[in-house]
Amino acid sequence: MKKLTGHHFLQVPGPSNVPETVLLAMARATIDHRGPEFQVLTKAILNGFESLFDFQDPVVMYPSSGTGAWVAALINCLSPGEKVLAFETGQFATLWKVIALELGLDVMFEQGDWRSAVDPDRLETILREDTSANIKAVCIVHNETSTAVTSDIGSIRQAMDAANHPALLLVDTVSSLASLPYHHKEWGVDVTVGGSQKGLMLPPGLGLNVVSNKARKAAKSASLPKAYWNWEAIIDANGNGFFPYTPPTNLLYGLAEAQKLLFDEGMTQVYARHARYGAATRAAAQAWGLETVCRQPENHSNSLTALLLPDGVDADEVRRLALEKFNISLGTGLGKLSKKAFRIGHMGDFNDLMLTGTLTGVEMALNLSGVEFQKGGVAVAMNYLQENH
Repeated sequence: MKKLTGHHFLQVPGPSNVPETVLLAMARATIDHRGPEFQVLTKAILNGFESLFDFQDPVVMYPSSGTGAWVAALINCLSPGEKVLAFETGQFATLWKVIALELGLDVMFEQGDWRSAVDPDRLETILREDTSANIKAVCIVHNETSTAVTSDIGSIRQAMDAANHPALLLVDTVSSLASLPYHHKEWGVDVTVGGSQKGLMLPPGLGLNVVSNKARKAAKSASLPKAYWNWEAIIDANGNGFFPYTPPTNLLYGLAEAQKLLFDEGMTQVYARHARYGAATRAAAQAWGLETVCRQPENHSNSLTALLLPDGVDADEVRRLALEKFNISLGTGLGKLSKKAFRIGHMGDFNDLMLTGTLTGVEMALNLSGVEFQKGGVAVAMNYLQENH
């Protein structure tokens, strides 16, 4: 592929754009991860999570992707053969199921249409029927990155409480943390799973678990091999500002800077900004006459938008033209949505001109590819942004 001039628009739904100050922070010389300067860094980051997200439970960080953080959540909480309940909301929920099966767990997988959120009423029914409490954990993807569908974790917790069921609640926030409102404590989440490369505005490479007292208690009797992923070893070391392994020091430099950027903007404003960009993108899609993958307006994601293309149109061809002609990367359709949909990321370090530039590239790529659509989506999005500044 030939080198294109100008700024590359990285508008996949993660990794997101990394702010320049975060990149510069990561360029610092690596320090001794057993020394006092590193100790201060670790404690500042852990305090930063509590200040930003009210994470009063321990935050356990790993040099890993979000997939590694999934593994950590499962093996710390569960024993071989135990049953977990998961919902098919898209590709990432499906992959989490696959990992659970590979770890020797018994997965009850509630089928879905990849266009809808988790149904709390269905969850309550399943848990009420589980009178022997065989289901040990409920695994939910808060924001399904393959479909741009957001599930209501507060309602899910209410359903679990209504069923009076003791299962742990494990929630994937990889594409929602620091982009969408999320309340680990208020919603009674036992393990929050996160990653660095989306709302936290870092490169890939850091996974995290936020663990409740209930989850830590379950971990004491859970017998899946924990090894590297053992929560308690990390929590104990973090208490003194260190890690039981060699940490990714330069990513932690970047994380400290990213936390500062979020704190300076204020999380209320961060969430409002993402909501505004989600609404503007959907307004453009509606003007184009394209259908969102999410069929429930109340469950639209504000960190990304997934668009279906008409039957017979190869969505990857639209993506290819967008990259080749306009230097913009869009997210591919995953799993059941392969070649049927593409995804627009609008999370993290993002502003009005980046969004309008992104939507302009999409509209021009649609036009070049011969897709039947109505022009003018960019203008509609621009009007929305101006009227809702």
